[in-house]
Amino acid sequence: MPGTPPTRFVYLGPEGTFTEQALRTISAAEHGIRTPARSVPEALEAVRTGDADAALVPLENSVGGAVPVTLDELATGSPLVITREVVLPVEFQLAAARLIPLAQLRTVAAHPQASAQCRNWLLANMPDAVVVDVLSNATAAISAASGECDAAICAPIGVPRNGLTVLADKIADRADAVTRFALLSRPAPPAAPTGDDVTSLAVSIRHDQVGALLAVLTELAVRGINLSRIESRPTGEQLGTYVFFLDCTGHVAEPRLGEALQGLRRICAEVRFLGSYARHRWSTAAAEAPVPSPPGLSNADFADSTAWLTRIRAGHSA
Repeated sequence: MPGTPPTRFVYLGPEGTFTEQALRTISAAEHGIRTPARSVPEALEAVRTGDADAALVPLENSVGGAVPVTLDELATGSPLVITREVVLPVEFQLAAARLIPLAQLRTVAAHPQASAQCRNWLLANMPDAVVVDVLSNATAAISAASGECDAAICAPIGVPRNGLTVLADKIADRADAVTRFALLSRPAPPAAPTGDDVTSLAVSIRHDQVGALLAVLTELAVRGINLSRIESRPTGEQLGTYVFFLDCTGHVAEPRLGEALQGLRRICAEVRFLGSYARHRWSTAAAEAPVPSPPGLSNADFADSTAWLTRIRAGHSA
């Protein structure tokens, strides 16, 4: 990360969450100060006010999709930027304060993302149990330990920390499920391009403009920029107005992506830059080379065309 490395980290707590596990894969965080927050908004507010240097929060899951509260926080308030992403394989356990038959469980505490990933298992093994939504996997474990709920769907790290007994292991419907986390800090110059980067944006389009979303996508497509993710969230201002969250391949320092951002700035009601950062390659399958640019749309092609135009403007032969 550019500038002074962060030493004070905050993350979605309490202790014992997948977020803590993901944070501890970052060397600076493992040797720095780690403080749990009660919610995503609280974690990000600590960074905005200067009480922390960076915050790690969940962004999306391969099964449950995006984490709405994180997206909403990124679209509002003082700007924050993603400086790093962490992709973590996720495994869940069903645990309780004591050994108890599954048929006797009436309530199960779970984070909504966790219960979404274990939906089929719950239907097959505990169809009558009521799932109680909580703020985190660690909170679920605490709820089971305190007796507020009969059991919890939690991360393995939360079982010994809360003195729980495992009733069932690896209960996720998809064994290959992963969660993507974002490390956020106050705006600063992004790290240099790596050649395999992601740029994240929050884009508000003019809702009364015909073809507004198509115009946004065209700005990217004509420059050979791959859109790896698009997600919409209501603005809360009025029915029918949305913010679109985009993940694009490339780095803001690259000519073609820079041109695309200028184009989006011209045609959109608002464009919020959420960071350019290296893509996290977390498995052999995910370590494939980035998708190549179409002919004529590589960074080298854009640099060549810019130099050509500069020569023409200076009165030289093309």
